[in-house]
Amino acid sequence: MGKQYDVIDDRLRSFVTSQPVYFVATAPESGGHVNVSPKGYADTFAVLDDTTVAYLDLDGSGVETIAHLRNNGRITIMFASFSGPPKIVRLYGTGEVVTPDDARFEALLKNFGPHPAVRSVIVVSCDRIADSCGYAVPFMAFEHDRTLLDEHHELDSSKKRQTQRSSALRESIDGLFGLHPGETDPANRRS
Repeated sequence: MGKQYDVIDDRLRSFVTSQPVYFVATAPESGGHVNVSPKGYADTFAVLDDTTVAYLDLDGSGVETIAHLRNNGRITIMFASFSGPPKIVRLYGTGEVVTPDDARFEALLKNFGPHPAVRSVIVVSCDRIADSCGYAVPFMAFEHDRTLLDEHHELDSSKKRQTQRSSALRESIDGLFGLHPGETDPANRRS
């Protein structure tokens, strides 16, 4: 049976920070496509306080989450147990995109491990924290993180990344604003 919580207590904090994968869901204000992104790397998610979480946003194949957050702020992060007791935790809230030109960026980065091609930190103020059973979620064994994204960005030149950001990541697949050209380039200094 599911339950709702006022805060991310120690038990919930331990659960969410120990999952090797989590899922981020956003959608535009009206119409358009719902986006669900799987996230990995254990050191890319952090609980900042009892109702605030954050994750490291790395360059990827699109800018849907950023565009949706800038459009309406709505976000849900879901964690599911693939080993041990069945459990699903969902963190519903309002997300904010913190880019390298924001004064808070450097302090937020200290919550995460180093990764090349960091474009932002997504900070989520949770207004609903809930769990459910997860009885139908299968058992699956975690072997290890895929290192391909980091390896790809370590091999990728800074100039190529700037070109990619300036064209492909300006807007979402539905035409919503995503990133200004060069908006996230200072994040590469952590690689």
